[in-house]
Amino acid sequence: MHVDAIVIGAGPAGLATSRELARRRIAHVVLERGRVAENWRNCYDSLRLHTGKHLSKLPGRPFPRGTPLFPSRDDLVRYLEDYAQAFGLPVREGVAVESAAPHNGGWRVRLSGGEAIEAKAVVVATGIMSNPHIPDIPGREACTGRVIHSIEYRNPEPYRGRRVLVVGVGNSGAEIASELGRAGVDVTIAIRSGANVVPLTIAGVPVQYLSWLIRPLPRSVRELIAATVRRVSDKRRGPPPFPRPGHSPLDAIPLIGFRLVDAIRAGQVAMRGTPVAFTPTGVRFDDGTEQPFDDVILATGFRPALGILEGRVRTDARGFALRVDRVRSADLPGLCFVGHNYDTVGGLRNIYRDAPLAADAIARAVR
Repeated sequence: MHVDAIVIGAGPAGLATSRELARRRIAHVVLERGRVAENWRNCYDSLRLHTGKHLSKLPGRPFPRGTPLFPSRDDLVRYLEDYAQAFGLPVREGVAVESAAPHNGGWRVRLSGGEAIEAKAVVVATGIMSNPHIPDIPGREACTGRVIHSIEYRNPEPYRGRRVLVVGVGNSGAEIASELGRAGVDVTIAIRSGANVVPLTIAGVPVQYLSWLIRPLPRSVRELIAATVRRVSDKRRGPPPFPRPGHSPLDAIPLIGFRLVDAIRAGQVAMRGTPVAFTPTGVRFDDGTEQPFDDVILATGFRPALGILEGRVRTDARGFALRVDRVRSADLPGLCFVGHNYDTVGGLRNIYRDAPLAADAIARAVR
């Protein structure tokens, strides 16, 4: 099979890129190992976007009327299914990509069933959710409790009557720990270096919208706005019960909303420091103490899913491929990445921006 472009992944990044390629009349195929929006289908039941629907849409199609300001997991999955159908996108589901490599001036993509597809260009739109990061904590093999990554968590029911440790204070860890605490589960969250906390909304407006509006301003002005928001929040609610990290909320995605803060203050979630080792019955922390747990949920984030490139591209400190013009590989011609820019305006908004850039780059390459 020969096409102009191959898009790997049928999540938001892959679908948005496919739509933009179709608009430019570029023959392509979208390869997806599961179903459309596979990774989002596997997220926990109560998940809601922290980004408002107006800045979470993909190119060419808003969320349907009646969708909540902060769409749920199921809202997003339905939106992505409808998006693929509305634009007639050429998605092949149930097709696992094993490798993508330069070949004869273009690219060859090998599939798990032995099929190979050749194209002039490839877009890696696999994102990060398919590659959960598992930290190397000694002693895991001796631990008799259950240890999972947060991507495997669904809801509190399996954890009732059990002692649970959530490792990590990013947005997923905060949401999971606070949900477990509100459900009456004996839950502790391990916080290594603290977190910046910002409100979900300011005067009813999603904080993401504010972040988007102030992005063109000088860094000093944005820092002043962020400091003002922090001071107002601290005055109204008091400072968070855990330390703030050394970096600014402008430099990494902050903890959005106060659900974890409220759960800790209500005694629904306990706090501990950094886990340094598993024990047969639980975890040892950096202060030398040990505590028994029945379950450990590693909310330790994700890394870019680049295994199909087999080390052919250089990466930055976070594991993302080095790029020029936001989307084009700095190492290999005809290779683009969409869904690999993350900042305070949200991954979906960056996809909205990057999908047309990738489609334009591919149009120049194939014509």
